[in-house]
Amino acid sequence: MDINNDHRFAINLNVRGIQPSATLRINELSNQLRAEGRDIIKLGLGQSPFPVPERVVAALQENAHQKDYLPVKGLKGLRESISGYINRTERMRCSWEDVLIGPGSKELLFILQLAYYGDLLIPRPSWVSYAPQARIIGRSVHWLPTHAENNWQLTAEELDIICRDDPSRPRILILNYPSNPTGCTYTDDQLLAIANVARKYRLILLSDEIYGEVQFDGKHKSIARYYPEGTIISTGMSKWLGAGGWRLGTFIFPKELRPLQDAMAIIASETYTATSAPIQYAGITAFNGGDDIDHYLEQSRRVLKVIGEYMHRRLTAMDVKVQKPEGAFYLFPDFSAYKDDFDRHDIKTSAAFCQNLLEDTGIAILPASDFGFAPDQLSARLAFVDFDGTAALALADSNYADQELDDSFIDQAGPRLKLAMDKLEAWLKSL
Repeated sequence: MDINNDHRFAINLNVRGIQPSATLRINELSNQLRAEGRDIIKLGLGQSPFPVPERVVAALQENAHQKDYLPVKGLKGLRESISGYINRTERMRCSWEDVLIGPGSKELLFILQLAYYGDLLIPRPSWVSYAPQARIIGRSVHWLPTHAENNWQLTAEELDIICRDDPSRPRILILNYPSNPTGCTYTDDQLLAIANVARKYRLILLSDEIYGEVQFDGKHKSIARYYPEGTIISTGMSKWLGAGGWRLGTFIFPKELRPLQDAMAIIASETYTATSAPIQYAGITAFNGGDDIDHYLEQSRRVLKVIGEYMHRRLTAMDVKVQKPEGAFYLFPDFSAYKDDFDRHDIKTSAAFCQNLLEDTGIAILPASDFGFAPDQLSARLAFVDFDGTAALALADSNYADQELDDSFIDQAGPRLKLAMDKLEAWLKSL
């Protein structure tokens, strides 16, 4: 029965025409193909390959008995540890009352758009769920142009152009860096320039810094330093702590946006009620940090940096245009040099390219069309995460403790990533 066309069920479905999350879809497809016996190299879902630090796991185990409903905005002890973390890492002065906890930053972004009526400004390319969330809620989405020559980064000039015709219009700008899908980040000067435009138009700026701790040089800075009164910092434990499935995210608000925080808490109270109690207690240990967690992060960055540089080098040698990653675990390669070869095989879109690549080689990546581009943009996102993170950290910490990680490390720690590049190169040559 089609409830859209049956007069007895005349319902306007907000999700009509929206597909399931692209990253979750490719992960489920990869798992299904593996279950059928295919050797699939999973470069689709951006899940951290690293284990949750042992002390944080122990904290979760010790608090498994916690069963009470916690405050909607989150456990006070966790909110205190997060404000302390932000103050340490960003040299800011926020209090525990500025912090809102949710079951993943994804859910918090959704209720932000429910609580604040404004257009959503998204630089292209962007993470796969920003725009679909806005469509579900009924918000207008404006894609901001970026260019490969500028590492796909938003410029202050492009932001000003979109805002100047209606300067008082309510808007939310999402800035995600290091970027999913490109792995690139912003300089201080770029952040300052964007902050000045955001202040000029009184934008609400959601700074998605979920990958901040895995910026390779360890020098991530929040744009909240330059636009504190209008910036909400978004982070969590999924990407830098390996705890994606734990589902804990956090927004840190300036005091000027306390009414918005309160409005989001009202929505939370009527939807998810509170975030899992044991995970919130464990989160205190994570955000309080310590020498062991600092060491874990240092080694994680070393591993991701050498793998990212290796993948970049291999792709470049294949005549694939790609920006060198500066953080996270993503690359956004452009395969347009192979357009004529693709045309001969009736490959006209990035989705068709990824589908053919998966069928022929077992390499799972995501098409550019999932990240805000037109179907004929022959780019894709590659998440270099199909390796044993536990073994890689141990190897980096022992055999390579006093030396640079190199290709011999890749051979030992990332054989499936090396295999992926070998298969991709052979496939491209065969076209």
